[in-house]
Amino acid sequence: MPYIFNTPEQQQEMLKTIGVDSLEALFATIPSELRLDRPLEIPPALTEMELQAHVSRLAAKNVGPTSRVCMQGGGAYDHFIPAAVDEIARRGEFYTAYTPYQAEASQGSLQTFFEFQSLICRLTGMDVSNASLYEGGTCVSEAAFMAMRVTNRHNRVVLLGSLHPEYQQVVETYLTHLNCEVVVVPCVDGAADPAAVDAAMNEETACLVIQHPNFFGTLEEAEQLTEIAHKYGALSVVSYDPISLGILKRPGDYGADIAIAEGQSLGTPLQFGGPYLGLFSCSEKFVRRMPGRLIGQTVDRNGKRCYVLNLQAREQHIRRDKATSNICSNQGLIAIRAAVYLSLLGKQGIREVAELSCQKPHYAAEQLAMVEGIELLFPERSFFKEFAVSCSEGADYLLRKARQAGFDLGPELSRFDYKNASDQFQTGVLVAITEQRTRSEIDQLVTALKA
Repeated sequence: MPYIFNTPEQQQEMLKTIGVDSLEALFATIPSELRLDRPLEIPPALTEMELQAHVSRLAAKNVGPTSRVCMQGGGAYDHFIPAAVDEIARRGEFYTAYTPYQAEASQGSLQTFFEFQSLICRLTGMDVSNASLYEGGTCVSEAAFMAMRVTNRHNRVVLLGSLHPEYQQVVETYLTHLNCEVVVVPCVDGAADPAAVDAAMNEETACLVIQHPNFFGTLEEAEQLTEIAHKYGALSVVSYDPISLGILKRPGDYGADIAIAEGQSLGTPLQFGGPYLGLFSCSEKFVRRMPGRLIGQTVDRNGKRCYVLNLQAREQHIRRDKATSNICSNQGLIAIRAAVYLSLLGKQGIREVAELSCQKPHYAAEQLAMVEGIELLFPERSFFKEFAVSCSEGADYLLRKARQAGFDLGPELSRFDYKNASDQFQTGVLVAITEQRTRSEIDQLVTALKA
């Protein structure tokens, strides 16, 4: 809505209502060293025509996956999105989707979220799913909190060093000042060493967080690591790639307690980093400790099927500080996109996308390894969809040369702080190849890098 200014009289009325006599008194609690002591440097006002022209010039600087060949990975991927996803998601009744408190007036939305939950459960093999969280990083921290509630262990969580480094940062931000030790098992060869993980665990650990496939695209011994977590009475938290479950064993099939993921791959474009979607599912026995909205199916007094908000006694509007989390909304529209995507593709479609997202990157890795100065960072590791390469001329050189040929790779691994990392990490780059990429595009990239 348009900005509506407040008159001096209105300002005084509001200040009087809250018990202060001036704006200075209102902000008195802010330390002087944190307050700006000069006017804001705001450019002069523009007319509507001038503003539209200005915004158009800025927009023209954008370069997206439609104008270049996107082979970037690191947690967000350029998968094909059927046109029907956009058409359904932009309908007015969905466009501002929200998990509402007034269930009787929102049956259509609740049905959609119920179907989303059901699809995620089928995808993961888990018993129950919530109606989504914010994104992948939030899921990891919420899973850690949930594990603390379930195990009554509040002082220690263990993360694999191959977990997305930004997910690690989110967890550390939440837990560092809560007297909870965050133990990161170093990743020295593209995947976790089960023996090192076992050594890092103890009877005070709330959970072990596993990413499979991990940040480098390589596969972890997820089943064995889950057994290690359970040996110490900790929960196994598995962060998965949704597309990978078309061919890989589902977290629920090897005993994971909590399965989480970034859901952007399921029908959401890259769109400069968000909004994205957090997928969160767990075993039924832990459902009362689960964060987020939970939609259930029942019947009304006339015996007709209807949908309700379940287990609201877990939530902050009832339990206040004792709630499972303070998440009071979700990524409703993005969850709808994921539900439409999964419904359109079905079991066979997801399997085909997964197979192509495994076969094509292996072809690309073989071809890139034959380019002088480029080698696979973890040649002995199995991987899915993305892999890491090292360039003798440096990561910047590789990214620049690829960019000049119309290809976007990355991110470079030097952006992230890896403990006990080899020198090759400083020249390492991730390359992601989804089902969208063609053999011709891969060959063109290789030819350009050889030139």
